[in-house]
Amino acid sequence: MVFRFGISSMFFHEYACRDIFRYVSDAGFSGIEFWIETPDFWLRDMPASELAGYAASYPGLSPMTIHAPILDLNPCSINPRVAAASVEYAVLSLGIAECAGAEVVTVHPGRRTAKRPPSEADFERFDLYLGALHEASLETGVKVGMENMVPTANSFFCTPDQVREVLDEETWLYFTFDIAHALSRSVEAAEEYIRLCSDRMVDVHVGGCENGCLHLPVNGSATVISCLEHLRDAGYSGPLILELDDLTFGQSLSLDDKLALVADDLRCMEECLG
Repeated sequence: MVFRFGISSMFFHEYACRDIFRYVSDAGFSGIEFWIETPDFWLRDMPASELAGYAASYPGLSPMTIHAPILDLNPCSINPRVAAASVEYAVLSLGIAECAGAEVVTVHPGRRTAKRPPSEADFERFDLYLGALHEASLETGVKVGMENMVPTANSFFCTPDQVREVLDEETWLYFTFDIAHALSRSVEAAEEYIRLCSDRMVDVHVGGCENGCLHLPVNGSATVISCLEHLRDAGYSGPLILELDDLTFGQSLSLDDKLALVADDLRCMEECLG
């Protein structure tokens, strides 16, 4: 089984897009998950043709995956303008993905605005969101992977049973498995996601979680290594996207620091699944 090891563009968020693709390619990865909100792209009105050009220039990273915008957004917001803008950006992401040759777009499910369990009205907004994504997926041919969230009071899509229920109801929808989010509940929850939902996984975000701190390095994390082994044994063969948060390191990271960190994690994943 040949795995495609990628990394989120947001780990190099302070650099220009053309440099990010070069760094990821030179580091030895075979994929990239491009966040629409990567500042150099987001703040220049999302030039889709430029992204397509990077994909053509770095065929070893293709097909890339795309992460739809989620910062400041919430498709299930009680504020109708926020909800509408959030849905619009998610749908737009599928068009950008089609232009760039990406096969999968990862989206977030949204959340209840108040820090309380989602209500019937929140689920109605969620259904409208799913409807818009379904239509866009049919029009573009791009798969939509809904990502599991950290379990909080107002979260949707944050337990294995919830995810399986939605996947059974929405047979067109796919699943992006975030290991760190799952581990924030428990190791058992992460294993249950794999057991119940691996048949619909099209993307996996790889990162550790300790003491509530998310998206930590893979190297040295026995729990993440165990999850990768479970994914392999379940037959998963899609992208494995390293998702690290540079704020978790307690210091500013230079480019050399970042490249050394991702090289260690890439080697760790390769050794685990090789």
